[in-house]
Amino acid sequence: MPTGYISIGSNIDKDIHIPSSLVALKLAFGDLSVSSIYKTEPVGFVGDCFYNLVVGFQSQLSAKEIAKILRQIELDHGRTREAQKFSARTLDLDLLLLGDQIISDGRLQIPRDEIERYAFVLEPLAELAPNDTHPVNGKSFTQMWQSFSKNQSAQIKIKPNWL
Repeated sequence: MPTGYISIGSNIDKDIHIPSSLVALKLAFGDLSVSSIYKTEPVGFVGDCFYNLVVGFQSQLSAKEIAKILRQIELDHGRTREAQKFSARTLDLDLLLLGDQIISDGRLQIPRDEIERYAFVLEPLAELAPNDTHPVNGKSFTQMWQSFSKNQSAQIKIKPNWL
């Protein structure tokens, strides 16, 4: 059964939406592996800090079916589709990887390019799947994190009171 990875982010009522999303994801996909949580400055806009993390799961569902479930969980948490790309949000769930699949189908892009662009995605992914490899570049996520420029990553590992 393929392993998938989902990035989770929130900067609106994050102490409510992050734990609630973990419950919803567990109901949808069963057991989850959960990275540390990172407090991250927003990228592309001025606003409250985000909490970001990555979860791993196993599923026989297609990437499209998983993406549909993620969109519904976002909507259930007050996410609106009218929001700009770089803006505050109650919940952002992105399917990063699904096994070694490479998919380019409209808005569905697997692997997500955010893996290579943002520390708040790559660091928790490297924590969960250190020896797994990126399906396009073939590097392990540990190798990618070690060579990632840390100059622009303003994030710290935290332990919220709800953990």
